[in-house]
Amino acid sequence: MPRLATPLTESQVRALEPRATRYCVADGNGLVIEVMTTGSKIWRFRYTLNGKRQPLATIGDYRMISLRVARAKAQKYAALVAQGISPVATARRDRGAESKADVLREAAELYLATALAGKSDEYRRTTRRALDKDVLPAIGNKPIAAVSADDIVAICERIKRRGSPKMALHTRNVVKRLYAYLIARQLATSNPAQIVPARSIATFDSRTRVLSGAEIGVTLHTIDTSNIRRPLKLALHLLVLTMARKSDLVDAKWAEFDLERARWTIPAARLNAREQARADRVVHLSRQALALLRELQRDRASDNYLFPSVRGDDRPIAKSTLNQAVKALGLDVEHFVLHDFRRTAATHLRESAQQAQALDTTHSEAAAEAETEATAEAARQHHLLQSWADLVDSQIEAARHAARGAA
Repeated sequence: MPRLATPLTESQVRALEPRATRYCVADGNGLVIEVMTTGSKIWRFRYTLNGKRQPLATIGDYRMISLRVARAKAQKYAALVAQGISPVATARRDRGAESKADVLREAAELYLATALAGKSDEYRRTTRRALDKDVLPAIGNKPIAAVSADDIVAICERIKRRGSPKMALHTRNVVKRLYAYLIARQLATSNPAQIVPARSIATFDSRTRVLSGAEIGVTLHTIDTSNIRRPLKLALHLLVLTMARKSDLVDAKWAEFDLERARWTIPAARLNAREQARADRVVHLSRQALALLRELQRDRASDNYLFPSVRGDDRPIAKSTLNQAVKALGLDVEHFVLHDFRRTAATHLRESAQQAQALDTTHSEAAAEAETEATAEAARQHHLLQSWADLVDSQIEAARHAARGAA
């Protein structure tokens, strides 16, 4: 019987480094990976036949064969051994078939099985859909090195003729990520999709990008169920609920918040150049935003900043931290940046028949001449932010329900 071993993970296999002499690491059930002094990694099958330990049977190069596929082959060879049959001839035939891994279709399967293993179900689904629907039918049987920028352009043009420029750009990006993976795995030397400029496929005015209700729900549900640090999850959620600029939230201090009155007052000195001529900006806080802030307050690591740097010095996280956190999630939300949350909120409120004037003053104290008008304006602004928070909650719940249904 093969010796029991702790199963490997793809990340552990990728992390194996060469040594002065080659060595093997067991995955279990006879499967081992041999790391050569050159850095190459070869899957092998260890077995005993007729009571004698046999030489290792070669399964194939790790660059060509994912952990999942290697396990399946080891299981097949173990079944042969159980019948008293040597798996060597079968393994040799399999290795001949593996030469097909130099075609894009096989490489794409390797990419889906390994690089996307830690991504969300939705991300894997949309990636596979783009490959299966448009990429692989057109160029799946081409050798990896033979795929050209002209091939990518032709695929994108066909998608655009269907009236789907966003999907064309998404498909180009899928191929670009696939080839970046193949280059890292030394299966390709150039990236044909990278040569094709995004603007040649589809152009979008980033100042008009608005997320749909479903995209809002999927985005926040993905953030909430990810493994990024909890304070960053809360920061991203607060960006949505408060309609604040990223820089305003990142630099926010506890002294600016009055949770009893549900108000966040951003000093005029912290506003951008266009707004510094105005008074302090007052953000009215919804029930949901207050709940997130109270959680932050309970567990706060700084008496000064809401989101202090993890380095321990008294300063906030870097401006790029939230962008990096979102990028690491691999969200399948096309042409999206964090600033789009503000525009999205304003658009959805407008579609809910809220007054345009109130939308324009959501972030600031109305310059009302009479105290009663100022009070009424504050009430309207608070109502707007609460309506928005309730809408966001409903979209998150819909995304959560859809995820449970797909599980």
